Amino acid sequence: MKDIFEEQRSYISYFFEHFDYVKAEEILQCFISCEGNIIFTGVGKSGIIAEKLASTMLSTGTTALCIPCLNALHGDLGILQAKDLFVIISKSGESEEILQLIPFVRKKGAKIISWVCNPDSRLAKASDLWIYLPLLRELCPFDLAPTTSAALQLLFGDVLTVAMMRQKKFSLENYAMNHPAGSIGKKISLQVEDIMVKGEDIPLCKEGDILIDVLHHLSEKKCGCLVVADPLQKLTGIFTDGDLRRALQRKGVEVLSQTLSSLMSRAPRTIGKKDQAFKALHEMEGDPQKPITVLPVVEGDNVIGLVRMHDILQLGLK
Repeated sequence: MKDIFEEQRSYISYFFEHFDYVKAEEILQCFISCEGNIIFTGVGKSGIIAEKLASTMLSTGTTALCIPCLNALHGDLGILQAKDLFVIISKSGESEEILQLIPFVRKKGAKIISWVCNPDSRLAKASDLWIYLPLLRELCPFDLAPTTSAALQLLFGDVLTVAMMRQKKFSLENYAMNHPAGSIGKKISLQVEDIMVKGEDIPLCKEGDILIDVLHHLSEKKCGCLVVADPLQKLTGIFTDGDLRRALQRKGVEVLSQTLSSLMSRAPRTIGKKDQAFKALHEMEGDPQKPITVLPVVEGDNVIGLVRMHDILQLGLK
């Protein structure tokens, strides 16, 4: 298969080498300035790409939808308004079903934009604005099945989508509002305060505590650490079960009579309660040399909770 991948790489490189970035910018600005809906259509595999792109744009802040070409000819064109953009994706630009649509879209007053791999096509000539997606040939050994051409259509559409997200300053909070369920929804909508250990379940200790006197918290509270704070609950350090193992290896049982102030790690990594739970995962894995499995949650300097890697994994955030 490696030779096929290399072949496809050469066809994609040809696309980038011959692509008209000025025309792409013109299409981007046309999409940005659209006051209505962006309506996609296409035939066959191009129609599938059109459906995917409309769905992606819709989920990232652009009002878009896809109408199958045949359905458009049999009533669905009724949704089209003069302020809309009508985007036609076609490899050849010569499909009769597509060309039949043009006069009716014109009567609606909508602007026609086409993406074609044939710059001399009738569709390109009939469009208000069109862009050529440079195609050397299909990956298909017969140069027939839409393989490379479909990849180019998807590539251009996805880049266009991300460009619109950036120009519109589409935020992660906006994205979360559009994806409340599933793995994506959990990653961007769950906050630290939704999953943190809090209240009496936090294994809080003081710097002056003797390790043997508070060691039971490590097993009873099942957090894998002791969170060290002053009387006002200001975080001063953390002592993990990993720290316990290393201390026992170095000093033996005499470590049990030492205070936490001499054993704990000072200035531990922390996170805020309004941060995303997914951010807590990244914070725990931020240093590949020193990964951690617990993260104190602070408000100001005070401890208000604790996030455990175990809880993050159970929620399927990784």
